[in-house]
Amino acid sequence: MIAVETASPILGKSDRLRINEIFFSLQGEADSVGFPTVFIRLTGCPLRCQYCDTAYAFHHGNWLEIDTILSTTSQYAARHVCVTGGEPLAQPNCIPLLARLCDAGFKVSLETSGAMDIAAVDARVSRVVDVKTPGSNEVERNKVENFEFLRSSDQIKFVICSRADYDWSKAFIEQHHLLARCPILLSPSYSEMPPAQLADWVLADRLPVRFQLQLHKILWGDVAGR
Repeated sequence: MIAVETASPILGKSDRLRINEIFFSLQGEADSVGFPTVFIRLTGCPLRCQYCDTAYAFHHGNWLEIDTILSTTSQYAARHVCVTGGEPLAQPNCIPLLARLCDAGFKVSLETSGAMDIAAVDARVSRVVDVKTPGSNEVERNKVENFEFLRSSDQIKFVICSRADYDWSKAFIEQHHLLARCPILLSPSYSEMPPAQLADWVLADRLPVRFQLQLHKILWGDVAGR
């Protein structure tokens, strides 16, 4: 892992982003789970979900040029790249970074909170869009306008904290016709929702969603940079 320490912003540089860390690991979620992947974690997030496991990315990071980010990413010789946060789309230069990564031949995914506009994201990027449940304490931040821009290559993720979250999610999926838009992922909130219980609910309801566990946490626990 290449750790990025705290630094002061460098103003007037239009091709820079504040990067918390760049590291190499196995993708733990979504449709590329298990693939060796370079993760580019951007600093900053306007949300404060109660289960957040990357709060360390809220403030710390260095300002790096996009060329430097691409050069660092290429050193790992991996096909898959995941741009994550924090909330990566909170930095406007995330949009050109995603395009540059695609131009370089990477298979790129974006993990986003669902609170930011995804319309300008390069069409070659697979977008994993969170829907914030009531248990996140950020349910009012869901930007439902994003659903109009979803493609079959995208995914929608719900992190489930309780039975109330599960029931809310079922109703939300139906209300917004999400099953017709792209694959739906349901994940238990780590250390908060027993995975087997959520799996039982999905099976009992014949819910046509993809149940997922966070592979990286099964392998390494709640360790930053893995």
